[in-house]
Amino acid sequence: MANDREILRELWEGKLPVCFKLDLDEVVEMQQPDPFYLMVSRVSYFPLVIDKVRKHFLRYVASDKMDQVMWLDYNGQPLKWHYPIGVLFDLLVSVDDLPWTITAHFEKLPEEHIYDFKTKDDMEAYFKSCLKEADVLKFKGQLVSSMQIKDHKQLWMGLQNDKFDQFWAVNRKLMELSSEYENFRHIPFRCYVGDGYKQALVKPVFENGQHKTLKDLLDELFPGKQTKIKTHGINPPLETPLQWMSEHLSYPDNFLHLCVEVC
Repeated sequence: MANDREILRELWEGKLPVCFKLDLDEVVEMQQPDPFYLMVSRVSYFPLVIDKVRKHFLRYVASDKMDQVMWLDYNGQPLKWHYPIGVLFDLLVSVDDLPWTITAHFEKLPEEHIYDFKTKDDMEAYFKSCLKEADVLKFKGQLVSSMQIKDHKQLWMGLQNDKFDQFWAVNRKLMELSSEYENFRHIPFRCYVGDGYKQALVKPVFENGQHKTLKDLLDELFPGKQTKIKTHGINPPLETPLQWMSEHLSYPDNFLHLCVEVC
């Protein structure tokens, strides 16, 4: 089980300072809107944290655009709603470039780049599908399928409201090993390269029972390549066991999200 509570809480409490600006081409008022500053959770998603940003900018856009989905870009690149915020930052931003300056839009949603999550219910459905996928990889889907509706709701509300104890009271059950499983069957992970990500079925141990490391994972996915890895804003040691990483460094959707630079 992921029982190192200090590590789990440190990752949960990771925040990023963001400066939101409205696209000047969309401003219809004489006065330009002030930027909106917000500390956002690395482990959350933008659709969960931008209600105040939307309200701040709404009166500056054309009335026929007020009901449009607000979307975001960084340096002209649309930010994918379904990527955790920390993943987007690790992929796109220099650690010294703070606060993270992001442009908000109410027009021309680039649907080829962004899942159209019109409501938080849409975001919740996507999050639940990720949890189910992770559980299938780890435990053949036995845990998520046996959870009660209130447990699913507690997970979601814990994430949405940034409540560590509320979330982990349920999530720990998805990380616990039992007498049936000495390790996870496979490691839920996504390796982000360029504009997409790679996944594969990777066991946490070799046939001889030796634990695989982060280096072993990278050798399987990028044979013969030199790589640099970042997750949660850190560069984990390559000798870190995959099982330990999955238990301790997974995002709330139970996936390891690894930003990969192929050298």
